[in-house]
Amino acid sequence: MAPSAFLTTLLKPTVTPNFWSQTVWAILRTVLGIMMIHNGLDKFADIEGFAHAYVEVIGLPFPIVFSYLAALTETIGAPLLVIGFLTRPAALGLFGTMCVAMYHHILVAGLNLTYLELSAIYAACFLVFAVNGAGLFSTDALIANWLDTNALSAQAKQLMRLEKAYQASSAEQKQTDVAKS
Repeated sequence: MAPSAFLTTLLKPTVTPNFWSQTVWAILRTVLGIMMIHNGLDKFADIEGFAHAYVEVIGLPFPIVFSYLAALTETIGAPLLVIGFLTRPAALGLFGTMCVAMYHHILVAGLNLTYLELSAIYAACFLVFAVNGAGLFSTDALIANWLDTNALSAQAKQLMRLEKAYQASSAEQKQTDVAKS
């Protein structure tokens, strides 16, 4: 393989959904959701302590109510994220919770990355899922496929044609590179 072809393969973004990109998307969704369930259960374990230590510090009214809201968002939204059901609203709720967590960390420790990094990483990942959805290996995709079989079938066929065209052009490029060598 020529160095330029290798670099092109290495650097080219995935613009069509394929098995591997969608598998990794599902793994990321699952890992994030499982980790967030743990955070929600921790809040429920000591809701008053969480309200006092986190919610009161940032000045929100009704700290117990907001603590329950955060815990419910994490314990309901995270499993929804894991199975890929209502992913966008669940991820949006989780993103909001992480934004409040980042605000708390900034108030308490300033822009100290040690305190800020985990909630910022969670927030960024949840924002990606809120914008892009759950991916092909999800309950959302199954339901959408069931509701709109004709449109999704046409879209899937179009994606398959595009993927075949891309693979054919890559094969032609490789043959051209070999012929030049």
